[in-house]
Amino acid sequence: MLDSLFKSGQLLLDTSIPADAPLPEEPSSWLMSMLVVVFAVLAIALLKRFLQVVPYIWDSLLRVRGSAALEGSIRVSQDRNLMALVLTIPAILVTYRYRLFNPSVLQELDPNFQLTGVALVLLSYVLIRHMIFLWVRPNHHGDIFRQAHRVAYTYFIFLMLLVLATMGILALAGVEDTLVRYILYGETGLIFLLFLHRGSQILSLSCNRLRTFLYLCALEILPAALLVVSAVVL
Repeated sequence: MLDSLFKSGQLLLDTSIPADAPLPEEPSSWLMSMLVVVFAVLAIALLKRFLQVVPYIWDSLLRVRGSAALEGSIRVSQDRNLMALVLTIPAILVTYRYRLFNPSVLQELDPNFQLTGVALVLLSYVLIRHMIFLWVRPNHHGDIFRQAHRVAYTYFIFLMLLVLATMGILALAGVEDTLVRYILYGETGLIFLLFLHRGSQILSLSCNRLRTFLYLCALEILPAALLVVSAVVL
């Protein structure tokens, strides 16, 4: 009698997870939120100075002499460098958000440590590039080599403005993260190739083709290759 009253029941509900069920949200990062606020404050505070630099940046992108004119003005070049420095914040955030650099060694860490790791890697890339420049730059024609080195800041600014605009458009269109990631990879690769072309044009003013090629390999291609290899190996 009692056995019949308390016999085990049978679960009739489907325990499988529907294909269209929303995925669990990733743990939030207070560091990411803080960096967003810092970037917004800096962008608003320095907006007037940045807008004054934009015509010089555009001119530098269109013609070789535009880079020389930008570097020839101390105020403009300093504002350009400051603008590039501020835009490193969204560069780190975008790289983390869309997993543009996502080695396995970082995947198991806390979100704040993942973001810190991405920032350290990108800053290490900048440091390595600058150290190589100090090592290979010649004693003569120093202005030309310095101009070829610093034109990277101009193309980085252009890349980040393009990336931020692309992210805004794709977010409004509801494009999934995987497709956004590939689009950002494509934009980064394209701007990098344009930057190499402009760097070779600047160096050709004082170097032959072989020396120009070797300089670009040492200063630009080698650090970029180390960044890609670290993402695959780590």
